[in-house]
Amino acid sequence: MCTIALIGLGLSFGGALMEGQQQKQMADYQAKAYEQQAQADAQASAFEQSQERHKQDLLQAQARAQVGASGVAVAGSPTEVLGANARQNQLDLKAIQYSSQLRQNNLNTQASISRFSGSQAMTASIFKAGSGLVSGISNLYDPKKAVKFGSSAFA
Repeated sequence: MCTIALIGLGLSFGGALMEGQQQKQMADYQAKAYEQQAQADAQASAFEQSQERHKQDLLQAQARAQVGASGVAVAGSPTEVLGANARQNQLDLKAIQYSSQLRQNNLNTQASISRFSGSQAMTASIFKAGSGLVSGISNLYDPKKAVKFGSSAFA
């Protein structure tokens, strides 16, 4: 009977540890997925900025060509307009970059939280396994069946 109880106790202990390890692995996989999403977002943002920069360069060139074709000197008001357009274009590029950085920060934070949750699950499973072990061992002890050595002179 004691052997079966010990086997059950061992299985319970091992199961608790295995459960924590599996939860930690899942959390690590999730964290890696978040990090990959952050990296993909950074690449997508770089591409989007490149496309936007190219589009803005074309629009600036077109605006300069229209000013030149109109016969107006590229000074004064047309220059101010072109300068204002260039400043707005830079703001647009910075907005794309900032938005991407916020998304990346969020994903990296989620990755950190996921890893922390995995570590917590692993720690909890160790305590659960230890608690089950102590509880199981204490249940194996039956004071009525304990061996008694002699009797005390000081009853």
